[in-house]
Formats: sequence, structure tokens, C-alpha cells
Amino acid sequence: MPSYSGVWSINEVFQAVGQGLWPVPPLQGDIGLFSGGGTNVIQYILISSTGNATDFGDLTVSRNYIAACSSSTRGVFGGGSSQNVMDYVTINTLGNAADFGDLLGSAEGPAGCGSSTRGIFAGGGTGLGSNVIQYITIASTGNSTDFGDMTRAASTLGSCSSTTRGVFAGGTGASTTNIIDYITIASVGNATDFGDIVAANYGLAGCGSSTRGVFGGSDGANSNVIQYITIASTGNTTDFGDLTVGRYNLGSTSNTTRGIWAGGIGGGNVIDYVTIASVGNATDFGDLINSIGGLAGCSNAHGGL
Repeated sequence: MPSYSGVWSINEVFQAVGQGLWPVPPLQGDIGLFSGGGTNVIQYILISSTGNATDFGDLTVSRNYIAACSSSTRGVFGGGSSQNVMDYVTINTLGNAADFGDLLGSAEGPAGCGSSTRGIFAGGGTGLGSNVIQYITIASTGNSTDFGDMTRAASTLGSCSSTTRGVFAGGTGASTTNIIDYITIASVGNATDFGDIVAANYGLAGCGSSTRGVFGGSDGANSNVIQYITIASTGNTTDFGDLTVGRYNLGSTSNTTRGIWAGGIGGGNVIDYVTIASVGNATDFGDLINSIGGLAGCSNAHGGL
């Protein structure tokens, strides 16, 4: 039986769970979570290492085309499958999600991002999509509050954030768009035009550090394109490199140095990573538990914290 010394290794975690010890010891390090894709499974990785994803727990209800945001302690999954449900977990503690509250309306394919205190959900919905931006206080529970509007209505768009700005890119609504919008997370109000992604696309996924946002994948023939922006400025994206396999409606998360993309339609169970501060092609990280698209990711160490 492992002994507790204040820090548990991954092997000790597995031993403790297998032997029925309670409470389960906390996870350590930069933890990335993925969920959605038509299932209720939540799975996790340690971003600073490489390897396959491991089961974390379950959402309160299975759903697809979901969004996520997180603080350094709590992850929140919202929307998906035309539902308004929000769930939350404590990121370093294995277990099932609990109900957080409700979004303003049903949202399929919204985008999520946030700061250390505030979570943002934007767009989503079937048909023409939605331009609605809404926010939550991550440390509490309750229903979301109206923030303002994006410059266009869209769903299945990509997002990232710094400590001050949230950014939303691409998506599909009345038409597929190349527009990038941004907001100041700590305030409320309508989004402002930031620039354009390289081509009109939907189903891309974003992550980033506190200075750089990186978007990977899209619907364009299951694109493998990775592109980036400098979040504090405005302007069009620049080519970064390629994913190991082209795909769309994938999940993404990061710590301050690494960007991670997982799953996606056309991508199976593949997890890739890049070093955000450099440019170049992605490298294989490992595999998800299953092959899924329409998932979302969050972490306790992303660029908005």
C-alpha cells in the first residue's frame, strides 16, 4: 500500500484507486481534461509529459459539440447536443462532474475560454448559430449571465484567451466565416473585430499561452493547418505548422508552454502537441481512451490564468 508523503506519483494514484483507498490522492502538475464527443466520459492527461489519456470520471449527461473553460482549480463543461447544461469538476481530484447551472439557452457547438475567475461561452446553436456571449464566475455555481454579442452568429468556432482577452475564430452560421473576434474578459460588452483566420472554416480548436493563441484543424478537407495570433494585438493569423493528422471538431487545451489537440472527426483518438512559443509541426503525444469528435478541453494551467 503506498504511503502518503504530501505528493503522490501517478503509480501511487493507480495503486490507491485499485486498493479502494479514500480519499483518492490529488493529481499533481499541469492537468488537461477532455470530454464530450457524444459520451459522458471525462479523461485527463499530464500536459508536461506524453502518454495516453486516463479516465477521470463522468459528466452528468452525455453530449456532443461541447465547450469548456477553467480556472486553476475547477473545470466547467457547457452546452452540447442542443442542451443548456453546465457541469463542473475539481481538476486535480478524480471523480464525476456535478451540476453547475444552466446556459442562457440550448447551445450546440459553443466556444469556451476564460481567466482565473471568469468563464466565457460564445456562440453555439443549430442552424444559423448564435452571436450570444455569456459568462460565469467559475468559483461559484449558478446560471450564466449575458455578456454581449459577437460580431456574427456562429457555432463550432475556436477560442483561446490571455489573462485579459478572449478570442473567438471562424465558425459556421448563415455561412462559414474567417472572422476573429475578441473581448476583454473582465468587462461586459460586444466583441470587436480582431482579424481573420487563413480561410473561412469551422470546427477548429484553439488554445494558447498568455501571449500567443494557436488554432488547429478545421473542416476544410479535414485540415491539418495550425495558425497563430499574438493575443494582445490585432491582425490576421500566421501559419504555425501542421497537425500530425487533419481533422475538425477536435478538442484543445494548453499550459503556458504546450498546446494540445485531441481527437476530432477524421482524427480518431490522436493527441498532438506543439511548443507554443515556437513554430513547427505537431508531435504525437499519445491517444485518447476512444475515437471521438465534438469534444472540448480545459486545464489548470492555460494562458488565461
